Amino acid sequence: MERTTIDLWFGAFVTAGFAALLVLALKVGNLGAERANETYRVEARFDNIGGLKVRAPVRSAGVLVGRVFDIRFDNDRYQANVTLALDKRYTFPKDTTASVLTSGLLGETYVGLDAGGDEKKLVAGDRITITQSAVVLERLISQLLFSKAQEGPANGANPGGAGNGGEAAKPAAAAPAAAAAPAGAAKK
Repeated sequence: MERTTIDLWFGAFVTAGFAALLVLALKVGNLGAERANETYRVEARFDNIGGLKVRAPVRSAGVLVGRVFDIRFDNDRYQANVTLALDKRYTFPKDTTASVLTSGLLGETYVGLDAGGDEKKLVAGDRITITQSAVVLERLISQLLFSKAQEGPANGANPGGAGNGGEAAKPAAAAPAAAAAPAGAAKK
């Protein structure tokens, strides 16, 4: 009888663990059950969307205001066309800006909206014209390394740092001492 009770508790524990993993997987994949709100769709064009995916959040001031509905590549402009499904409870001015952002260093990629000051509001089918593409960390690192490689030999070869073998610093240091001597001689 005691063995059966232990087996029952063990089974319940394992089942609860699997349920917790399922809930976590749905949360991470943005597939959790959400309220079905009415939405309106607007488009935005980006040069680079980084790791943005369909169903990624659209946030404004940190608040979830919609989801990415569709992502397509425009063969004529060589840009990504992103369709955003925004909740009808939230209205934005026509001069709203859209940016592809990342929460944290390695967090999820999402679209951030910054409201403008226009009195006219975005409606279904409009396009957000002011956009900022994703900042790709790998590209930034490679640009930094490339720029350091370009300036490295020029600074490292000359210990004086001025490009004249260190001679440029000597006259500049001697000049204030020479200027101070005549001033002292005038007091005598």
